[in-house]
Amino acid sequence: MIADPNSVRVYTVNGAAAGSSSSLPDWLIRKRVAKGKGKRAAREHVEGTIELIQGFEFPEASNRVKTTRDGHHVIATGTYKPQMRVWDLDQLSLKFERHSDAENVDFVILSDDWTKSIHLQNDRTIELHTQGGFHYRTRIPRFGRSIAYHYPSCDTYVSASGNEVYRLNLDQGRFMTPLVLQDGDDGEVLGVNTIDVNPVHQLLAFGVEGNGTVQLWDPRSRTSVGTLRLPRNRLMPINANVGQMNLSVTAISSRGDGLSYAVGTSTGHTLLYDIRAAKPFALKDQGYGLPVKNVTWIEGGSRMAGDGMVLSADKKVIKIWDRLTPETNFVSVTPASDLNDVHHISGSGLLLTANEGIQMATYYIPQLGPAPRWASFLENITEEMEDQTTRSVYEDYKFVERNELKTLGLDHLIGTPALKPYMHGYFISLKLYDTARVIANPFAYEEHREKMVRDKMDKLAETRIRAKKDVGVKVNKALAEKILRDEEKAQQRADRKTKRKQPAETNDVDMEAEVEEDEESKPGILSDPRFSKVFENPEFAIDENTREYALLNPSSVGQGSRGKTMVEEEDEESDKASSLGLEGSESESEEDKEDGHSSDSSDEGELTKFDLRSRPGQRNVRAEEAYQRDRARNRAAGLKMVPMRPQTGPNSQRLGDKNATFGQRRMPASSSTSSAKRPSVKKAHVDDDAPMEISWVPSSSTGSGGKDSGEGKGKMRGKEKRKGVEVFGAGLERGVEERSDANESERQGRTQRRKGVRSGSKNAFRRI
Repeated sequence: MIADPNSVRVYTVNGAAAGSSSSLPDWLIRKRVAKGKGKRAAREHVEGTIELIQGFEFPEASNRVKTTRDGHHVIATGTYKPQMRVWDLDQLSLKFERHSDAENVDFVILSDDWTKSIHLQNDRTIELHTQGGFHYRTRIPRFGRSIAYHYPSCDTYVSASGNEVYRLNLDQGRFMTPLVLQDGDDGEVLGVNTIDVNPVHQLLAFGVEGNGTVQLWDPRSRTSVGTLRLPRNRLMPINANVGQMNLSVTAISSRGDGLSYAVGTSTGHTLLYDIRAAKPFALKDQGYGLPVKNVTWIEGGSRMAGDGMVLSADKKVIKIWDRLTPETNFVSVTPASDLNDVHHISGSGLLLTANEGIQMATYYIPQLGPAPRWASFLENITEEMEDQTTRSVYEDYKFVERNELKTLGLDHLIGTPALKPYMHGYFISLKLYDTARVIANPFAYEEHREKMVRDKMDKLAETRIRAKKDVGVKVNKALAEKILRDEEKAQQRADRKTKRKQPAETNDVDMEAEVEEDEESKPGILSDPRFSKVFENPEFAIDENTREYALLNPSSVGQGSRGKTMVEEEDEESDKASSLGLEGSESESEEDKEDGHSSDSSDEGELTKFDLRSRPGQRNVRAEEAYQRDRARNRAAGLKMVPMRPQTGPNSQRLGDKNATFGQRRMPASSSTSSAKRPSVKKAHVDDDAPMEISWVPSSSTGSGGKDSGEGKGKMRGKEKRKGVEVFGAGLERGVEERSDANESERQGRTQRRKGVRSGSKNAFRRI
C-alpha cells in the first residue's frame, strides 16, 4: 500500500507491491523462496500480499492483457514459451493456456467472450483462434506493429513498418486493398505504430512514426479526412537537433464523446485534442522521457472520481490525472517491473498490467472507482485497512477507565474538556496522565528500579549456581532440556557428516546471490510458534507423578527414585528397624500359636524388597534381624541340621554320630560293622536293581595306585593335618582352612544377595 500526498491509496492485489524493487531478478527470487533461502527477499515478496487471481502470471514475462466485453474473462499473452492464457474471473483462477509458435505483438477479441480472437505475431503472421484452438494462419509482407478490428465492415487493420496499413476481411476471407499513407510536408512515413477505431463514428486514427502526425481516415471512402500535427517545438528537448531526431506517435485513445483524442508520443508526453481544433488543449509530461505505452480515458459516471480522467503510462510509471488539470496527478503508481501494457476495467478502480516480471500486477484504487462485481470483497478489505490506518485522532491521548481515573485523583475533571468520553472510559492527554501518575505514586520509579535490579541479580545467581545451559522457558524445563540436547546431538552428527564429505564447487548463480544472507536453518520445536504454549502456559505442564507418565517413561521414573541422599536413607532404615523390633515379639507369639512350622511371610520378601542397586554399600538390617529370629526359633524347637559332607573313618557309622549320612544312620550297627569287616560278602547278597547309597570324598591319603601304603601313613603322621585343606605330592595344597572363629552366616553360606552385582532379570531362575 502506497499513500499519495493527496491521501489516494493504491492497493496491490496481485504481484509485487508498487514501489518495491530488488537488485535480483524475479526468477531468482522465486527460486530462493521455494528453497527456503533469502529471508529478506521472501519477506519482501511473499509476506503481507493478496493474491486476487490465482496463477496470474507467466513463466518469464507478459506482453498484452485485456478483458472480454462481458466482463467474465481475462486474456493475456506472454512468454516463454509463447502462449496465451485465459482466466475465469468468476472463479478467480486460470481457465486454460494455449501455446503458439511465435511471440505475440498485439491481439483483438472478436466476440463478447473469449472464444474468438485474432493475434498479430512477431514473425509476420496473423493467427485466428476459436474455442477449439488454433483455426487459421496467414502472413503479411512486413513486420506488424498494431492490429485493430472494424466491426461494421469485418475488416481487420494491421499496421507495420512502411506507409501501408493492411486490410484483412474476415467475412470474405481475403486481403483487401491496403491503405497507403501519403508523405506530406512533415516528412517521410517510416511506419504506423498504433491504430484506433472511434466507437462513436468509426473514424480511423493512425499514429505515424517519423513525422509526428496523426492521420484520420474514413473507413467508408478509405481516404484521409484530416491530420493532427504535434507541436514539435514543445515536445522535443531544447538541445536536440530537430532535423536528426524523429517524433513518433506511440499511443492513441479516443473518448466516448467522439470528439476528444489522447495522443502519446515517443518523448514521454500526452496531448489531449479536440478534433475540431488543431492545437491541443492539455499537455502532460511523464517525466522520464520514455515512449508512452498506453493512453486510456477513464469513464464511469457518478461512481467514478471525476468526469474525463486520463491514464497515461510508460514502462516506469502509471499516472492518472484530470483532463482539465494536467499539472497535478490524481494518483501515481510505480510498478516493481517494467510495464508492457496497462488495462483499466471499465466502471471500476481496478488496473491490470502486463510487465517484464513473472507475476502480472493488479492494483485497486478505491478513490478511483468501486471494485468489480466479481471482486466485491475488496471493498470490505480496504475499508478495514483504512479504518486501522486513519484512526490517529487520539494519538497523544491515553485511554483510562473511571476506576483508574479515581485512583489518579482526576475524577473531578469529568465533564471538562480535559477528558473526552469514549465507550466505558475517557481519553486524557498523555502528558497530564504521566504527571498525575507520578504525583499519585512518587515511588513508582524506585519500585521499578528495584524490580529491575532484583531480576538482574536473579539472573546472575542462576548463572552462578547452574552449570548447565538455561533453556529459557518457564514450563516443562526438563522437556525443553531434553529437546535441546537432542538438537545439539543432531547438529553434531550433521557437522561430522559434512566434514567427511568433500565440498563440491559449482558455478551456480545462487552462490553469488546468497553472499549477503546465510541459509535459514530449519525451525526446531522450541522456536516453533505452534508449540510455544507448551513451554509458557502452566496448563500444559507435565505431571511426572501420574501413571500414564510412568508407562510412557519407565526409565525416567526409575531414575526419579534415586533422589534421596545417603543420610536420609540411613535415617529411614533406622526408623523402620526400630518399629519392627517393637512389633517382633507380638508377631512371633501369634505365629507360634497358629502354626509352629509356618514360615514368616515378611521374611520371604526381605530380599525382594531390599534393592542393593538403589543403595549400594548399605546393610539390610531387616534381613539380618529376620535371619536371627529364624535361627533362634530353630534352636528353641531342638532341630539339628545334618551336614551334607560326611566324615570318613570307622567312627562315622555310629548311629548317634551327627556327622553320619542319612543312609549310614538307617543301617544297624552290626550290619555296618560287618560290612566294614567283610565288604565282599555284603556285595554278594545285593541285587543288581537294589538301591544303594554311594558317597565319595576325595582324600589326599590315597596314592596313585589306589591303595594305602604304610610308608605314606608314616610320612603323613609327621605333618599336622589342617581341616579342609588337601595336600598334593609336590607340596601343593587345595582348599581353605576352616576357621573356628567364623560366624554362623559364613559357615552356612550366603543368605543375602550379592552387593553391587546386577542380575539379568529378577523373575527368571538361574540354572547352575
